[in-house]
Amino acid sequence: LHHIISGQYIEKSACVHMLPLRSNRKVLNMKLFWLVIWAGILFLNPVTADCNITSQTVTCEESGKNLSNIPTNLFQNITKLNLKNNKITLKDIDKEILQSFVNLTELYLNENMITVLYNNSFCSLTKLVILDISNNHITTVHKAAFAGLNQLSVLNLSYNSITHLDSDVFSSLKSLTVLNLQYNFLKYFHIKPSFKLIKIVLAGNPWTCSCDLLDLQIWLTTSNVTMENENSTTCTLPNTKEEVSIKTEAIQPVDCKIEKPSLENTVTSTSDIKLQSSALLTALTANNITGNNGTHRELPLLGKSWTFLAGVLGFVLSTTLLIFTAIKCPTWYHYLISYSHRRLEENDSEMFEQEFSADTSSSPTVSHTNNEDPIVILEKMHTFVPAEDGFIEDKYIDSYVTEES
Repeated sequence: LHHIISGQYIEKSACVHMLPLRSNRKVLNMKLFWLVIWAGILFLNPVTADCNITSQTVTCEESGKNLSNIPTNLFQNITKLNLKNNKITLKDIDKEILQSFVNLTELYLNENMITVLYNNSFCSLTKLVILDISNNHITTVHKAAFAGLNQLSVLNLSYNSITHLDSDVFSSLKSLTVLNLQYNFLKYFHIKPSFKLIKIVLAGNPWTCSCDLLDLQIWLTTSNVTMENENSTTCTLPNTKEEVSIKTEAIQPVDCKIEKPSLENTVTSTSDIKLQSSALLTALTANNITGNNGTHRELPLLGKSWTFLAGVLGFVLSTTLLIFTAIKCPTWYHYLISYSHRRLEENDSEMFEQEFSADTSSSPTVSHTNNEDPIVILEKMHTFVPAEDGFIEDKYIDSYVTEES
């Protein structure tokens, strides 16, 4: 009995030891199964360890990691991304990465190495509400830099090196309520009256209180916008002992009205010149040449190039005329002076005989006839002329010979 009882005890104790082994295998298999599932999830949807996932938001903290580009191992449905204190320049690669974060509502790029905001840098972030690009090295902001940000409400561009901002930069931001531009290098800021804001920050800029700042001053006083740090938002030029806010600085609109029409006239004059130059082609048509309907358009204004061309042509023509006159004038002069025709008179007969006798005496061919009468020589010479040779005979010479004979 003792052996039987002891045998049963041994058998029962062996079963008791085999049960935990089977359970441990099951647990191990379950752990391996969940580990494979978790690895697959991580492979399909990579995410860093600094991301916090909730039911409504996906927040990733990537600040202070010395990143030169926006990381690609992030959830595509991320809603808040903090990239503060890195070396991101926001080049084309960064813009391509941002295009995949279509659900992004907050983006913090402050304290990075951004120098230029190019066109369409955030065009795919249609749900973005807050954009912080402060404490960078931005000098240039292109006109379409914020295109596509239809829901953007807060824009922070403070502590940069912006010297000029076009009024069309913020034209696409229909939902913008807060704009921070403090501590840049803005001297003036042309703004459209239709621009709507709730709060604006402009302190720390070297504002110049001149006519260029008049439209901003009018917009600050007429709109319902609140200018933060108004007392410290003063003008650096002109230098005055009293620091007065740009909103209340005395800028005389009367003085600016003299300058603005001049600028407008300059613009209109240039546009008129362009229109007149384009009308030059149509002015040479048949209708304009014949002057249909009795109307004539004014000739377009000639530019400096046309004046220079006309001067060169005039100089060439005048020089050619002077050279031609200098060459031909002596010939014409001798021709006019040598032509002298008058009738012979009886008183000139003796002078003619003396001249003719001097000519015949100087000729070597008739030197042997020096003793002969000059009149006879003339008569002899005259006999050799044919009677009908087509020339008109001089009656005075014939009558003179007849009388002497």
